[in-house]
Amino acid sequence: MSGGTGPTGQGALGGHGNTAGMRSVEQHLADVLARIRPLPPFEQHLLDAHGHRLAEDVIAPRDVPLFDNSAMDGYAVRRIDVLGADQDNPAVLTVTQEIPAGAAATAEIGPGACARIMTGAPVPPGADAVVPVEWTDGAADGTVRIYRAPDEGGHIRRSGEDVRAGQPLLAAGTLLGARQIGLLAAVSRDLVAVRPSPRVVIISTGSELVEPGTEPGPGKIPDTNGYTLATAAREAGAVVYRVGVVADDAKLLLDTIEDQLIRADLLVTTGGVSVGAYDVVKEALHGLGTVEFGRVAMQPGMPQGFGVVGPDETPIFTLPGNPVSAYVGFELFVRPAIRRLLGHQEDLHRPVVEAVCTEGFTSPAGKRQFARGVISPAESAGRIEVRPAGGSGSHLMGGLAQANCLISVPEEQTRVEAGELVSVILLDDDAAAHSANPLP
Repeated sequence: MSGGTGPTGQGALGGHGNTAGMRSVEQHLADVLARIRPLPPFEQHLLDAHGHRLAEDVIAPRDVPLFDNSAMDGYAVRRIDVLGADQDNPAVLTVTQEIPAGAAATAEIGPGACARIMTGAPVPPGADAVVPVEWTDGAADGTVRIYRAPDEGGHIRRSGEDVRAGQPLLAAGTLLGARQIGLLAAVSRDLVAVRPSPRVVIISTGSELVEPGTEPGPGKIPDTNGYTLATAAREAGAVVYRVGVVADDAKLLLDTIEDQLIRADLLVTTGGVSVGAYDVVKEALHGLGTVEFGRVAMQPGMPQGFGVVGPDETPIFTLPGNPVSAYVGFELFVRPAIRRLLGHQEDLHRPVVEAVCTEGFTSPAGKRQFARGVISPAESAGRIEVRPAGGSGSHLMGGLAQANCLISVPEEQTRVEAGELVSVILLDDDAAAHSANPLP
């Protein structure tokens, strides 16, 4: 499934121009990504590298297996000595040595001789097959009776049959899961260069906010955004630090941001970016001259801010305070930035598919709407359907929690009719499983 069509469902970035002084979604995203560079790679031990993406091409430094070894417990033989052996006419060989796994040196096998050998042990010189112990009388010394001849090279794992020295193993950008870590261990790599997980700091602003679990007093509400954005950043691959609620105090907010710079690769604030009297994020950051605030032609999430702060020019996103607005802004702008920090090139965005909308709804003129939706397979084979979920209010978390996609409606379209084909941004794996026709 393609994830490279951008966040809008409208194909390549470029899109529509400004609407009444607003910037388009594509323009804002392009400016964001132009300032984001992948984090520099560093070497990690294998277990610590798990879950990260490779920042190097890995070439096999040696063969795997390193040496010819037995695939079975049994007897290393010269196949010519056991040809024709059966139950009535067993081959009788002299057991001249026993070779356990880990043995460093073995004697050569001569005519009429064999070696008792364990799984993984090196095959001795002169032997060209291994007879499983089940085909013998199991003698440990003296002589052994063999009742069946193996195929040529039977039950021998040949040096390099899995991996050859110099063979490309894993390409830069590969996500290191259990199987890839096992392969690296098999070729004796203990350190690999990986892209670190970006450290993302989430800051919720607003004197009205209290921690979930606290009984809200008059005029107070739980901090929805801090938890929504922290978990969304984790899902995007970040290491997340959620700062507690910061009251509407510009100096306190600026001090908090400066304190967090030491551990942040990217900062996200939520709230305080509109035109209210207490929009302290704009007040706190405006003097720095590096963060631009403006309006993006989208619903929800029109007020957006982005820039860099601190001596290391740490990127900072200032998202709106309404929960759905903050989440949609994160999906469209912050998530691609996190993916870029991780070293992704092509798959920055959520997958986009086309679906038949089962219910009509209106859309604001001049703004790209991202309506919450639920995608599901249609009863008729070969198509998928989507229906709007919940209302359009940017405070309505109930519908967002039920949604598994966003329906993208272009700026010039003011209504979606039932039965119309629409572009849909998939938000989770469950939605992706329902879709069968990703856009190219």
